[in-house]
Amino acid sequence: MRRIQDADILLVDDNPALLALVREALHNAGYRSLRTAESCAAARRALAAVRPDFLILDINLPDGDGFSLFQELHAQEDIPALFLSARDADADRLFGLGLGADDYLTKPFLTQELLLRMQHILRRAYRAELAQGGTVALGACSVDLGDALVTRAGAAPATLTATERALLQKLADNRGHIVTFDALCEAVWGDGYYGYENALNVHIRHLREKIEADPSHPVWLLTVRGLGYKLAGEAKA
Repeated sequence: MRRIQDADILLVDDNPALLALVREALHNAGYRSLRTAESCAAARRALAAVRPDFLILDINLPDGDGFSLFQELHAQEDIPALFLSARDADADRLFGLGLGADDYLTKPFLTQELLLRMQHILRRAYRAELAQGGTVALGACSVDLGDALVTRAGAAPATLTATERALLQKLADNRGHIVTFDALCEAVWGDGYYGYENALNVHIRHLREKIEADPSHPVWLLTVRGLGYKLAGEAKA
């Protein structure tokens, strides 16, 4: 992928008017490939045919729900994803993010906001193809930021989501120093990050589960109470 507009996008929603709206917005923004599915079954067929680079998922679908569909897909392969739903409760948003989705946007929405959020996620997810990378050593754990791959002796490799990778990249770029909550949110969600502090905590928890031997007692990704987080240096090993 040379440009984010080259990404293959799969939109799962049963509202024909919304499908048409998003299709037009993406086309006008220069995106080349948008496939659509109006049910869980159709989404599974589309995913079996071609692996998409990005998923946009509604929650309420005629033959199931987007949460369960995402869990099913996420267990097989890590594909950057955004929930697009009329369900605007904080509990739903945090649940979706907790499953590993990169973002959650409620309906009704501004198409420009959807495009900006997609852009942030795609740039994070495919930064290795578009730029950047490096390896972060965390004692017995090693993270290849280019491939978003976590390896640990005696354990199966784990893959970071786009959001987890962006967080670790920001922390690694400032290793040994405090990175404020605001700076982390801005690195992940851009200028419009206000209100994402709870989501940040969810993603930090998932990141710790992948890089820490004991996530409940972290020695690498440290909380600095009232300020932010810090990635400890190798001296902590």
